[in-house]
Amino acid sequence: MTIDTLEKLEALYGTPGAPTLRKVARRMTPAYRAWIARSRFCVLTTVGPEGTDGSPRGDDGPVVLELDPGRLALPDWRGNDRIDSLRNVVRDGRVSLMFLVRGSTNAVRVNGQATLSADPELLARFERGGKLPRSVILVEIGEIYFQCARAVMRAGLWSGADDSAGLPTAGDILAEMTEGAVGGAAYDAAWPGRAAASLW
Repeated sequence: MTIDTLEKLEALYGTPGAPTLRKVARRMTPAYRAWIARSRFCVLTTVGPEGTDGSPRGDDGPVVLELDPGRLALPDWRGNDRIDSLRNVVRDGRVSLMFLVRGSTNAVRVNGQATLSADPELLARFERGGKLPRSVILVEIGEIYFQCARAVMRAGLWSGADDSAGLPTAGDILAEMTEGAVGGAAYDAAWPGRAAASLW
């Protein structure tokens, strides 16, 4: 059976309980502030004419800076320069952030509207060893809430197990996609040095 109306969907899932509805805030609260300040990793989701984009964002301290209770700032550190997320923000400001903290089975989500800034004073707030992000994503919080812990629990995300053995490497994938023109073992061997020199 295809679920193709809201009525069918709501009949299947029923009414959410009070905790599900009452956990939502419109601005930072002390509890949500403490949680997000501990998060060094989030997934940024954006939407544009070509579709959606999910981009991992990480730092060695808080991944975002709270500018005030209604606004967060996410620096755009070095990446692959595809700028898919940034392109989307410029064209359609709707964004979502999902914050994770290692060891916690909860996730905290922020939905809101974003703009992109290259203001020198704002960039300077993120300076790292003389390096600055090229831009900062400013997120106006529409809603903030914690996500049910079951998905992280089911996945055993913080179990300490290493599931990466035997996975194709980035070099393997590039070699496959280019019929060997780029990538391969040489790409993988050079990557750790390139990454260490360009984290910020």
